[in-house]
Amino acid sequence: MAINKAAVSVTSKYNGGLTREQFLFHEMRTTAKLLSEGISEEDAVEKIVSENLFQYPTEREIKKMAQVCITRLKAMNDDTLISAVANESAGVAKQICLYAMMKYNRLVWDFMITVVGDKYSQKNLSFSKFDVNVFFTRLQEQDDNVASWKESTINKIKQVLVKVLVENDYLDNNRSDHLNPVLISTLLENSIKSNNDDKALAAFNCFM
Repeated sequence: MAINKAAVSVTSKYNGGLTREQFLFHEMRTTAKLLSEGISEEDAVEKIVSENLFQYPTEREIKKMAQVCITRLKAMNDDTLISAVANESAGVAKQICLYAMMKYNRLVWDFMITVVGDKYSQKNLSFSKFDVNVFFTRLQEQDDNVASWKESTINKIKQVLVKVLVENDYLDNNRSDHLNPVLISTLLENSIKSNNDDKALAAFNCFM
């Protein structure tokens, strides 16, 4: 399981933002609906903050997460996918949000491809904390920045990654010992191929 060094997401560096910026499905859907209505990014953020559409306690937190959502949506480079997040079924929209999260965060990209995708490619659906621990051990060995992270930060990110898998039905719950087979939506598959992100297909149990 080699960690992919390619700069495939918005940032080429690993960061610990997952401790705060989790899957955010409700927030992503809300933001996508505004953008799909033709509202500018700036006005969308203003509306989300002024009407507290995310139901967060502080304006600063709302604005930060709104900007994260917009950046993730833009990272997909496909207005059709943004519209799909707003209007398609929850299952399809969540799958697209996962792709957006992968594009936005290199750590999620690498985890989904080198751990989850590798499992699917080998038809080995076993899954445990051991797989997540091995991923981070290798990441720490290869990246000085990750090696400098506090153990509490890494543990929190591990929890978030597992939670993302649960939210997208890869796992039944956070104690599951196997991955569920997933079926990629045609819309997302076509967009991934159009973006020349074919490596990402493995994360969705799709092999060309």
